[in-house]
Amino acid sequence: MMKYSVLCAVVVQIAACFMLRESPWWLVFLAAYTFGGTINHSMELAVHEISHCLAFGVSRPYANRALGFLANLPIGVPMSISFRKYHLDHHRYQGDEKIDVDLPTRTEGLLFFNTITKFIWLFFQSLAYSLRPFFVNPKPMTKWEAVNIFNQLLFLSIMYYFTGWRGPVYLIIGSLLAMGIHPVAGHFISEHYMFSEAQETYSYYGSLNMLAFNVGFHMEHHDFPYIPGCRLPQVTAIAPEFYLNMKYHWSWSSVLYNFVTDPAVTCFSRTKRPTLLNRPGVEVKTH
Repeated sequence: MMKYSVLCAVVVQIAACFMLRESPWWLVFLAAYTFGGTINHSMELAVHEISHCLAFGVSRPYANRALGFLANLPIGVPMSISFRKYHLDHHRYQGDEKIDVDLPTRTEGLLFFNTITKFIWLFFQSLAYSLRPFFVNPKPMTKWEAVNIFNQLLFLSIMYYFTGWRGPVYLIIGSLLAMGIHPVAGHFISEHYMFSEAQETYSYYGSLNMLAFNVGFHMEHHDFPYIPGCRLPQVTAIAPEFYLNMKYHWSWSSVLYNFVTDPAVTCFSRTKRPTLLNRPGVEVKTH
């Protein structure tokens, strides 16, 4: 079950911090990229599942929120509450140029347009995802976001007290690196970048789904956002004619490579729709 996976990952990451507390810095960074970053990215995708109330169901919001706080701890950066606030808008208003902050901005598209610059953009993708909401669709901070920040600062302070700088650096750097040029980060590109003009959402059916709570089953997830990831393969099996006849991916690493090297695929390769905000007669309900 998800709660046990999250608890196990948090314990493993805390243990790794203690094991690395006297290690050389090169080993800290290597472990952060290869091991810790993979676990932390898995926890980011656990937060994704939890944002849909898929851990304890919609009838237990506080339990879901608490598990989100726990999954967020090793990630280092406070994100579990803010992610939900924006991610549910992505589902409801996918492609809206002002509401869906999953879309790269026009500035990103103009600055990062060839092989070298797209590689740089991928490497710093964590910063793009973190900062974009403040420019595209800023929202007031909520009390639960303040609690999230407090929890993270307290946890990092405890890690610093017992492991020095190496513990917090291992956790935070791992999260940042694993959102960039890293196999598990391929889902950021594979989900909605249009490798085919007629399709704006794609699934991935490779083995890394085992580490990603089946986020690769992305067409299925957008059709049924309240079905847990562990059951999304059943959706594919029940209705293969709706998914296996569409284009899909088998390798996230190949997706990253193709994004960087294919001049036809850029930050503009997303379906973008005129915003519904301030449109007469249209009621927009965001989170």
